[in-house]
Amino acid sequence: MAASIDGSGVRSTHAAVAVAARCGLATRGVLYVLVGLLALQVAFGATKEEADRSGALSELASHPYGRVLVWVIGIGLVAMALWRLSEAIFGAAGPDGRKLTKRGASAVRAVFYVVVAFSVLSFAAGKGGGRSSDEQSRDVTAQALGVPAGQWLVALAGIGIAIGGIVIIVAAARLTFREEMDIGHLPERVRQGVEALGVIGGIALGAVFTAAGGILVHAAVSYDPGKAKGLDDTLRSFAQTPAGPWLLVVVATGLLLFGVFSWALAAWQRV
Repeated sequence: MAASIDGSGVRSTHAAVAVAARCGLATRGVLYVLVGLLALQVAFGATKEEADRSGALSELASHPYGRVLVWVIGIGLVAMALWRLSEAIFGAAGPDGRKLTKRGASAVRAVFYVVVAFSVLSFAAGKGGGRSSDEQSRDVTAQALGVPAGQWLVALAGIGIAIGGIVIIVAAARLTFREEMDIGHLPERVRQGVEALGVIGGIALGAVFTAAGGILVHAAVSYDPGKAKGLDDTLRSFAQTPAGPWLLVVVATGLLLFGVFSWALAAWQRV
């Protein structure tokens, strides 16, 4: 009897974690689709909204029942944080899920999504949380530069973010995400479509992280927090290259596709 109860409890816990993971991934997809659409509008000069989380939330809240949807997104991000926390504590799915490196990465992600969820829920409650990523990045950089060895800390943070972006690009190009998805049973064209979304979306996301890290290093070297950029200004910087706004169009489309890929993960992620 005890074994039966224990087994039932494990199944119930696993089912709850699976629901949290799928809700969280679906929510992440919504945010990236919205940011991608805003970035496309920025590229064509069709919006004054920030192409970041705050801009996406503001755009969403401006529509009927939009505030309710913002609450839903906040709750979904809480679910995402709980899923990552469970991975940090118990290990992720897969043969290497209990490795210390993977559990550590899950712990970092859990903290990140706690912060993001708090920001979104604060915005939904009308208690702030609507500051742009650019403002937040400049403020945090200014505070970091003001502490002993702050210039080195900011530079190291920028290098870490840039390396993380490169890792994302390489992982996407190598299709390592297939190890975490149950898509072998899908029709070949559907599977190829999912893989294409993962590659293109992952490369675009990694490019944004790499650019953001490089910009932060530049802010540290010049000892100027005003040069630090959040997601919006990082995306706009792509339009200031010789390729002009078309590079931003490519990156924005990639972020949008990463959002769609997150929905595919919500359906077929191994949990």
